[in-house]
Amino acid sequence: MQGAAVWAYALRLFSVSPAPMTDALANTFDAPETLQEPRRWSDGHWTAQVIKNEDDDGWAVSMTLRGEAEPALVGPWTMGRDKKNPKPLDVSAFHTLVKTASEVLRRHEQQLHAQLNKNVRITTAEGQRLRVALAIVPDEEGATATLSAQDELGEELARVSVPPTFKLTPASAAAWAEGGFQRVR
Repeated sequence: MQGAAVWAYALRLFSVSPAPMTDALANTFDAPETLQEPRRWSDGHWTAQVIKNEDDDGWAVSMTLRGEAEPALVGPWTMGRDKKNPKPLDVSAFHTLVKTASEVLRRHEQQLHAQLNKNVRITTAEGQRLRVALAIVPDEEGATATLSAQDELGEELARVSVPPTFKLTPASAAAWAEGGFQRVR
């Protein structure tokens, strides 16, 4: 009984409560792991790894985003002064690599978006100017696609499902509009 009283007194004296300790421990697990070694740097999101270039006697560096199996960027890496070993990674090189790898990913996303979302502008026989858009949604179970038409003010005139293989061209858009925006098969 006396030991329990001493423990309670110590807790009150030092204002220690179990909850903040638990929260503090939980936060350490959520924090990204940083690493700064000569051949490997990580900020918890990106990891730079200097690797032996299998094609020649040089070195390469790979940049991998956390959670991804494949690197987003692989490029040549500078040799050190001894001309045998790689130059060690440093903070400025790491930040440059992060910026470059992020740009590569952004360009890939833009390219994919452009492949999946196309639009053309047409003028109907009545002189109405339209923007016809094709949006493809990829899916492992089966991609879907939507064809839509908007007037000059951006008001949607029609929206239909189309096969994901539909080819949007000015001619196909004009034919769809002239056909009264009927469902395309």
